[in-house]
Amino acid sequence: MNELILQELAPQVLAVVARRHGRFDLAEDATQEALIAAAQQWPAEGVPENPRGWLIAVATRRLIDALRAEAARTRREEAAFAREPPTDDGADADAGDADDTLTLLFLCCHPALSPPSQLALTLRAVGGLTTAQIASALLAPEATVAQRISRAKATIADAGARFELPPDEQRAARLSVVAHVLYLIFNEGYTATSGERLQRRELAREAIRLTRMTRALVPEDGEVAGLLALMLLTQARSRARERTDGTLIPLAEQDRLSWDRALLEEGTRLIGQTLSRAPLGPYQLQAAIAAVHSEAATPADTDWPQVLKLYDLLDALAPSPVVTLNRAVAVAMVHGPRAGLELLETLDEPLRDHHRLAAVRGHLLEMAGDEVGARAAYERAARLTTSIPERRYLEARMAAL
Repeated sequence: MNELILQELAPQVLAVVARRHGRFDLAEDATQEALIAAAQQWPAEGVPENPRGWLIAVATRRLIDALRAEAARTRREEAAFAREPPTDDGADADAGDADDTLTLLFLCCHPALSPPSQLALTLRAVGGLTTAQIASALLAPEATVAQRISRAKATIADAGARFELPPDEQRAARLSVVAHVLYLIFNEGYTATSGERLQRRELAREAIRLTRMTRALVPEDGEVAGLLALMLLTQARSRARERTDGTLIPLAEQDRLSWDRALLEEGTRLIGQTLSRAPLGPYQLQAAIAAVHSEAATPADTDWPQVLKLYDLLDALAPSPVVTLNRAVAVAMVHGPRAGLELLETLDEPLRDHHRLAAVRGHLLEMAGDEVGARAAYERAARLTTSIPERRYLEARMAAL
């Protein structure tokens, strides 16, 4: 439980400390130190009555210690050093500003950073993901991600970036990265890449909250609206995705009556409005695909030819190995499993060590009646995944064969 609290509070604490002192690089380090201190002390001493305030107080003290070490270098550090830290109860009149995390999000997408560094830093600071989780989401080596995060913090400090939302004319340049990061944060919340839990619902909710706030800033942007619709339509299935013991339930076996109708209706309405007025984009197409699935009363009612057409458009507009992987399933449902398996052959190099490729291959081989091949593919997928619920599901598929 302590881990869940820390994951949820980490971005909020970082936002408050960074806004107060204007030093994102030091604030991020101080926040990490506060989280480590909490992980060490809370199990023995108990969770404080105000855990957020406790973390803010500890992080602020750590940051002021760092500022003391370099206070003589610039007047800015001297001014920051002169500020009084909060009391241990964390009382702070402006600590609950609703825009803090959104401001943090745009700061991490600073134009001085390369797109890969923007993604890695934001997933760490805003998403609260570990370096290993970020590496899995970005399909990159863990050491590479760690270096990107370290360099990104230094670059933001050197650029003198201030903790404030960028002016309107600068937001557009950062918006595509902001949307991509929110998409990845939501994906980690919807299907955790590692650990005991299938879902990190607090992370998915935070991604939706931030996407709503981003859309309020740019209400005419079709892709931000499409991203929000995609999240709503996907999150609507959350309750139906796992049993009480945490076991994964695939889409084809879910009780569709337990899908959240309010989220489905909002997402469907939003994507319908957006497609009629905005230039077509990848998030809108993914939302349209989710809407087709949501309209089917049963798996057999799914309009797979329509899904495949949408994936064809998505593949032409924004090709990627993951798009090809998902498109292979649609191809199999329309043209047969062997056609889908042929498409998977093109992914052996880019997704060689990704468990989803092996899992989809196992599914299509099972559809084709190749039980021996399906078992081998499921076994490989189970070895590769770091998600315990997914591993158990894959092992169950093996046992069923």
